Amino acid sequence: MPNRAYPDITAPQLRTGWRFGWVDILVVLAMLLLFWLVFSLSGDMRVHFDELHPPPLSLEVGMIPYYTARTVLRMFIAFGASLLFTFIWGYIAAKSPRARKVMLPILDILQSVPVLGFLSITVTGFLALFPGSLLGVECASIFAVFTAQAWNMTFGFYHSLVTIPAELSEAASIFRLNRWQRFTTLELPTSAIGLMWNSMMSFGGGWFFVAQSEAITVLNKNIKLPGLGSYMAAAVEAGNTRAALYAIGAMIFTILLIDQLVWRPLVAWAEKFKLENTEAKDSPQSWMLDLLQRSNVIGWLFQRIGRVVGRVSQRLSSVASDVTESVTRNAPTLFKQGLRVALWLAIAAGIVWLVIDAFGVAREIKTEMTGAAMLHVVWLGVLTFLRVLAMMIVATLIWTPIGVWIGLRPRVARIAQPLAQIAASFPVNMTFPFIVVFFITANIPINVGSILLMALGTQWYILFNVIAGAMAIPTDLREAAQMFGLRKWRLWKTVIIPAIFPFWVTGAVTATGGAWNASIVAEVASWGNNKLVADGLGAYIAQVTEKGDKPAIYFSIVVMSLFVVLINRFLWRRLYALAEHKFKLD
Repeated sequence: MPNRAYPDITAPQLRTGWRFGWVDILVVLAMLLLFWLVFSLSGDMRVHFDELHPPPLSLEVGMIPYYTARTVLRMFIAFGASLLFTFIWGYIAAKSPRARKVMLPILDILQSVPVLGFLSITVTGFLALFPGSLLGVECASIFAVFTAQAWNMTFGFYHSLVTIPAELSEAASIFRLNRWQRFTTLELPTSAIGLMWNSMMSFGGGWFFVAQSEAITVLNKNIKLPGLGSYMAAAVEAGNTRAALYAIGAMIFTILLIDQLVWRPLVAWAEKFKLENTEAKDSPQSWMLDLLQRSNVIGWLFQRIGRVVGRVSQRLSSVASDVTESVTRNAPTLFKQGLRVALWLAIAAGIVWLVIDAFGVAREIKTEMTGAAMLHVVWLGVLTFLRVLAMMIVATLIWTPIGVWIGLRPRVARIAQPLAQIAASFPVNMTFPFIVVFFITANIPINVGSILLMALGTQWYILFNVIAGAMAIPTDLREAAQMFGLRKWRLWKTVIIPAIFPFWVTGAVTATGGAWNASIVAEVASWGNNKLVADGLGAYIAQVTEKGDKPAIYFSIVVMSLFVVLINRFLWRRLYALAEHKFKLD
């Protein structure tokens, strides 16, 4: 990997006539424009809101840039929250075996709850939290996007932490690194490549559900926030092909722009954290990263920020060491036991509250739903499970070899990366103008065709994770395989499959969880007056959510969560353990 270093800009250089170049002028103008956009758009999030008179939504083409900017701001706010959640939840789950037994099942449940389910639960609360302000609806929309991003990133980060090579962990112990030093110098760099690709995939997942998060139609509420997602939903609802095509074009352009300005520079930068002794001949490149590295302003800013971060890091390291030593050596046993008891009491109180709330929900379900209706919902869950299973098998067989081929060829990855992002980000409802007509013309039943719609939004989790796994294969390991003459199946058996297996498991877990979520969109396809409805749990949830049937909403979400949790418990957990112990790069 070529050395990527910013130019050293010192205070004396500034005083003696350090000049701005054209790159610095562009950077300063871009930063000012970005600050102005964020300030202006965030102000529009706090305007007055009346539920009876929601903000008007126009299908005029001239409004698309403004709507797109509003959507992008929401998605990056949600991404920032997802990243923070990933670091906290994933780190604790990886470091504490006891906490892991509770946190991973909770994560399974959260992943299984559909976006519409979160909206049904949170939209009323956010509206009450910010009465008379659009900020309540904005928070509900951002939280919905957060739920489409956070779980995949957390699973990926957790798995990176538990598969750190043993010799690196031993080296950190020998150098007596405290937890903060270990996190910043070992764990975060080791997980960088996987985290970048999972972040791309999760951001694409936010695009996939952007229509549902901005056009809120739950509990008899019909609120459309100004945004590209609500514009798409309104175009589909009105059967306006022209507006739908303009929205598709705007979304594709935005995805490509974000790829060039954000994701490609991050992927190229993360390459320096690859675990290898031999530098790759062809590593990922980014014109944006090269441009930023030529900027004296960016170099100066990074030096100042680096010094502040370094001082804070040193202070945190010192505090962490003092606290660790104090707790382990000087703290009385009674005090430590008291902390442990307080923690478990807090957890128990939360569980009791959930149980009491669950009893209330169960009583409401029992009163409003018959036993036959409940069994029917379970049967619909079985039908959706069969679709998820079919999608999973086909996606693995198709995208695993393609992902390996892309990941081992950085030049191909530079072309495939934005294309895969577009495909992963493309909302299923924007394909309805073509899918509905195609299904009707070709006489394809929606019960079968919904598998294709489901795959459009979830198969990419497997592709992105396999690409990340292939890119993380050390160059010296690949060269050793070439020296020993490993080809075809022997190469796959001894090098490729063991290397990508942990990444594939992460992709498969999130793909299946995402497929259950996507079934709500995939099993109900409508365009204008044409509506195709499949027999499945996703279609059922979409219908009862639109009606505002709370008992049916609660029960169907519980059934979906149980399916996902049981599959994760009896299949994916065992594969995670296999990846952690057998296919670990040591």
